[in-house]
Amino acid sequence: MLCKTKLWSATSSTSISHLNPLHKFFHQTKRLIKSTSTQQSKAHLAEHSSSQHFSDQIYSYLFSRLKSPFDLLEAKRLHAVLIVGGVFEPGTNDGLFGSQLVNVYVRFGRLDDALDVFEEMPRKSNVAYNAILRGLVSAERFSEAIDFFRWMLREDIIPDNFTYPIVLKACSGSNDLEVGEKVCDLIKFNETKFNAKRNAYVECAMIDMFAKCGSLAEARNVFEEMPRKDLASWSAMIGGAVHNGDSLEALSLFKRMGQEGLKPDSVTVASILPACGKLEDAHMGMALQGFAVRCGFESDIYVSNALIDMYGKCMLLNKASEVFCNIVNKDAVSWSAIIAGYSQNGEYCRSVELYLDMSNAGIKTNVIVASRVLPGLGKLKLLKHGKEMHGYSLKQGFESDGVIGSALIDMYMNCGTKRAAENILYTSPFREIVMFNSMIAGYSISGDSDSALGVFRNIWKFDLTPNAVTILSILPVCTETGNVTHGKEIHGYTIRTRIGEVVSVENSLIEMYCKRGHLEVGIKVFNGMMEKNIVTYNTIICAHATHGLGEQALSFFEEMKELRMRPNKVTFIGLLSACSHAGLVEKGWRLYDAMRSEYKIMPEREHYSCMVDLLGRAGQLDRAFIFIKEMPVEPDISVWGSLLSACRPHNNVVLASFVGRKIIDENLIDPGHHMLLYQIYASCQRWQDASLVRSVIKEKGLSKTPGRSWIQIGFGIHTFHARGQIHPESDNIYRVLDLLLLEMKEKGDVLDQGSSSEDLIEKSG
Repeated sequence: MLCKTKLWSATSSTSISHLNPLHKFFHQTKRLIKSTSTQQSKAHLAEHSSSQHFSDQIYSYLFSRLKSPFDLLEAKRLHAVLIVGGVFEPGTNDGLFGSQLVNVYVRFGRLDDALDVFEEMPRKSNVAYNAILRGLVSAERFSEAIDFFRWMLREDIIPDNFTYPIVLKACSGSNDLEVGEKVCDLIKFNETKFNAKRNAYVECAMIDMFAKCGSLAEARNVFEEMPRKDLASWSAMIGGAVHNGDSLEALSLFKRMGQEGLKPDSVTVASILPACGKLEDAHMGMALQGFAVRCGFESDIYVSNALIDMYGKCMLLNKASEVFCNIVNKDAVSWSAIIAGYSQNGEYCRSVELYLDMSNAGIKTNVIVASRVLPGLGKLKLLKHGKEMHGYSLKQGFESDGVIGSALIDMYMNCGTKRAAENILYTSPFREIVMFNSMIAGYSISGDSDSALGVFRNIWKFDLTPNAVTILSILPVCTETGNVTHGKEIHGYTIRTRIGEVVSVENSLIEMYCKRGHLEVGIKVFNGMMEKNIVTYNTIICAHATHGLGEQALSFFEEMKELRMRPNKVTFIGLLSACSHAGLVEKGWRLYDAMRSEYKIMPEREHYSCMVDLLGRAGQLDRAFIFIKEMPVEPDISVWGSLLSACRPHNNVVLASFVGRKIIDENLIDPGHHMLLYQIYASCQRWQDASLVRSVIKEKGLSKTPGRSWIQIGFGIHTFHARGQIHPESDNIYRVLDLLLLEMKEKGDVLDQGSSSEDLIEKSG
């Protein structure tokens, strides 16, 4: 609408001078253009100006000014001139001015004004339709854009190569693959029937739509069918692979692009860097940074922000901070990337400090920044500050964003205020699946498996559909509680919905089956996978190591090498553990040496502990002790504990005594190893030493974590802890146990002298 302020005034001569050829025309009509609404102006002017006509000079000047008006006020003045000139009168054939005006209003973000003009246009061109579509998509009104496109087709308007990219963006924005596929079919139909050849922009939009809607295979088909692939199409395909979590595919495409002679630009580099972060491939990320420096776009804000994100995921916070500090004009994305980097690496204090620095720098907190700082507040138990951020989010209208809802739930769960988290989930009118995912993860971390499964079941009650993250959140609950029945049901669901094709989900399924003793099912899942990554092989290697199948674990490593898949530190932990359980000492040594020399992986405490365990199980205790003494880092409880565990079966009390003194003197707190040392002394009848260890255990207040067992009845899982008395049926359980013990006594069965009724049963606790 026209502003409710005077369009012309004595002080507006400067503005009028820009429309000098129209000066006389303005003076003839200025009394008609008052401070009224657009609709009033149109009606009033139509009565007085139907006979007005533009001269060629005015026509040319109007056309020129409509291309790039100085501001919204000038656009409205031009609008008034068009009304006076009768452009919108019925029967007018020239739709050029109206289309340009629609474009202008859309460009200034005045979509409602653009729609008003569009409705009044007696003749509507493709330009006007495309402008309205672009305005709706820019306003993220994707469903309306799709409806408008359908209406456009009903009006027998044939879409062009400017229309398709816009409507395909609406499909990707609303994640509507079905409509996107129909649009692509229409493109092919018009290409066949009307010879309307699609251009590279349309093909890039098709790739982007398929990728963002989760159909990477279809995106790849469009890409491969392109006769000529330009840089934009490569960037779209690489970005699509990254969006779908297929980082290896993204890197493969990037390398192939270089082989075909195309030089990446800043957009391509910014697109591929997230793949390096996800794979923790810092070497490739550094190479890309070097390339950016050589090409002169290291100062590009998008590249810099992607570098910060990549280094954060690769746990190289110094490098991330260095890139951040070199950015001259930091934007909200720069701040959110560095805040997230520190938060993801457990540096919560620093992440909160950076947020305060951002606020002091005058950068306004947006949805992304708020979602990045909330996890840090939760981990630091800063409930008061978390509530303040919650209040700020409500004032800013962020509550409609599922990511904020998810971050708030995560914060409240970490602060131990489950009720507040539940209120957000169940009272919010803007529930999204990410919020349920956070709730499930929160319950899982706190050990409340029943509640986690309850939230999972409630997803369907709210007409939502679990995604891959949901499955990744609930499967560890099934693994931890031994609830394989539910795990199998979830596995079946992933097969029906094709979520099971996601590599990370299949990896989690392998872990669940193998940890619960169903190794053969885990292998079946592994063999059925279309794609495997390093996590897949690490999971299956560690599973075989745990089951004592060392040779089989090593065969998977050989398979990795054939696929040229580079192992990481987790791979070698699994391999060394496998060698330890299988007694493959020399093979374990060769792997340890290869890890350092061939793969340049520096050993960490877990690797040292595995080597000590490997030598200890084989009875090579002296060699294990020498290995510990030659370690470049101070051995921790896990390393000494591995040696102590080996002393008992090999009856090396002298070494056990030395290790025990180390554990006690260095105040290493681990109840299990203290108890083991006590049992070693007791078995050798060294009662004085045993008594000393027992005194230390009491003095330190150490107690061994009780064992647990589970039983599932219906949808409920009953957890029992040794010597626990919290289970609601505890009294009845004891009563039955007493009856069983009495029956044993009557039948002449003798109870083990080292046992008691509390040792024989595990009660919830």
